[in-house]
Amino acid sequence: MSRPEALLQRALEPRIDAAGAAWLRESVAAVAGDTGDRQLYRAVSLVARKLGKAPLAPDAATLAQAAALRPGWDPSRWSVDQAARVQLLLAAGGDADTFERRLDQLCATADLDELVAFYAGLPLYPDPPRHRRRAAEGVRTNMRSVFEAVAHRNPYPAEQLDDDAWNQMVLKALFVASPLHPIVGLDRRANATLARMLGDYAHERWSAGRTISPELWRCVGPFATGALLADLARVLDTGAPAERAAAVLALRAAGTAEAQVLLDRHAAIRDSVAARGVDWVSVVDFH
Repeated sequence: MSRPEALLQRALEPRIDAAGAAWLRESVAAVAGDTGDRQLYRAVSLVARKLGKAPLAPDAATLAQAAALRPGWDPSRWSVDQAARVQLLLAAGGDADTFERRLDQLCATADLDELVAFYAGLPLYPDPPRHRRRAAEGVRTNMRSVFEAVAHRNPYPAEQLDDDAWNQMVLKALFVASPLHPIVGLDRRANATLARMLGDYAHERWSAGRTISPELWRCVGPFATGALLADLARVLDTGAPAERAAAVLALRAAGTAEAQVLLDRHAAIRDSVAARGVDWVSVVDFH
C-alpha cells in the first residue's frame, strides 16, 4: 500500500466500526486486484452507506505525518467518506492515462460529496501536471464546497496552476465570500497582476456601495505603490476597523518609505495591531 493510502487508512481506523473497517479492507483489496473499473465504481458508491460521513478529525501526529509526506497537505477538514473515496481511487492504481480516465469518469457521475473528495485528493494523485485541467474546472465551479476543496488547505493549486488560473482562483474566492487564509502558498504566489486585479475589484465594490473582505489587501501589500498605495491610504482613512488593520498588515509587507509614512500617519491603529498580535487569520475579527 502506498504511503498516502496507508496514512488515510490509519486516520480512518479510529473513526469507523469493525464492520466498516472490514468492508474497507476488502474493498481496497478488490479494487487493487481489479483490472477494470467495476469494483472501484461500486465501492465508491457504497462508501457513505458503509462508513458514514463523520469528521475524519485526524490527530496532531497524523496531521504532522501528512505534512511531512506531502508538504502543504492538510486533511484536518476531511470527512470519513472523503478519505475512504480517495483511498479507494489511489488503491486502483494503473498507469497515468488510466488514472486520469478513472478520475474524469468518477467526477462526471459524482454527487456533491464525491466531487469534494476527488478534488481534495488532488495533491495525492500520480503525475500531478496531468490534473491541471481538473483543478481549473474545480475553481471555476459555482459550488462553494467544491471550490474550497481545491482552493483550501490544498498545495496543488500553488504548485501546478499558472498565474492566470491562480489569479482567477484568488479573485473567485473573494467573489464567493470564501476566506483567503486557508489558501496554501498565497504569499508565495502573490504577483503584480493579481494586485492590480484586486485593486480593480475593490473599486468595483466601492462604487457599488458594497463591503470588501479585509483579506483582499494581503496580496496587494507587496506591490503597494502608486494607485494601490492610494487605495490603502483610503482604507486607513475611511475603512472599518478590520479593514484598517488589514491595511496596516499590507503596508508592513510593502516595506517602502512611502508605506512607512502612511503607517506613521496612522500610528494609533498601527500600534494597536502590533500590540494585539493581529495577523491575516485574525484580522477579520479586529474591532
